[in-house]
Amino acid sequence: MSAAVALPVHQLSESPTSRSISIGPWLVTAATHPISNAAQSDALHARTGFPLPEMTFGANLLRLEYTPGWAYEFTTPGALDLVKNGELWLQSRTDPSSALPMPNTVPTKPYDWTYTTVYPGHQPSSSLAWTPADPENPAHTIPMSELTRPDPILFYAEIPLFEDELHDNGSSMLIVRIRVMPTFIFILARFTLRVDNVLFRTHDTRIYHTFAASPPLVLRETSGWEAPYDLLKRRLPQPTDLTPLTDPAFIARVLTTELPKRTSQRDGATTGWRGLGTRLEVLHLPQ
Repeated sequence: MSAAVALPVHQLSESPTSRSISIGPWLVTAATHPISNAAQSDALHARTGFPLPEMTFGANLLRLEYTPGWAYEFTTPGALDLVKNGELWLQSRTDPSSALPMPNTVPTKPYDWTYTTVYPGHQPSSSLAWTPADPENPAHTIPMSELTRPDPILFYAEIPLFEDELHDNGSSMLIVRIRVMPTFIFILARFTLRVDNVLFRTHDTRIYHTFAASPPLVLRETSGWEAPYDLLKRRLPQPTDLTPLTDPAFIARVLTTELPKRTSQRDGATTGWRGLGTRLEVLHLPQ
């Protein structure tokens, strides 16, 4: 704990399915429920138009509310809304000339069966616009030194939105995590994909707000990485132990820090995935 950081006034609340923290003009709510029941699944299926992931937490959500009039959410329906139009990718994987063909046991379906989503969260009602960050403005950067400082955690939540084992051909999952610290709010929403013997993919959305910002603003960084399966397999600590290949943290570490950006954020696994690269945006909050 850092002795230099004073604890701000805050209030914690809890119910059987949700937890929240009120701090300054902010109210943060994390709701976690069991896997969607039949009625909930039918309603969500009707909305998306394709089969749902095996483990769909349709009622889970993370919501930020800012008193002067702004809100931001991460929800399962919002994430699945962006899992569409997979036909082009599937066609490229099942073409006989493909360098990275899909496993023979996987049927071609009229949707992206990997459930890949580049969902960055959404504003449920506000029309405030995200604009490109100014690289010359120090306020438009996410300070890693502050994120790693051992200050006390006022509030933490982990909210799974969905997970699927891709018919035993890999894994696809989206998990949202939030930390509220004495000086800032930080969110990491991470989508992780493993298609056995084909590719790995990670898509991160980072949301950052410092309570000291004047005027108040929120930063949003979205980043996508991808690489062929064998590239990560060759980086296993023990070549005969494949366990790390099921660990999202190991996958993210290799994709984001061990592989050159040209490999993981430009070339990828030659799928043409639109999520590759990094974009940093800023939203100015009402005062």
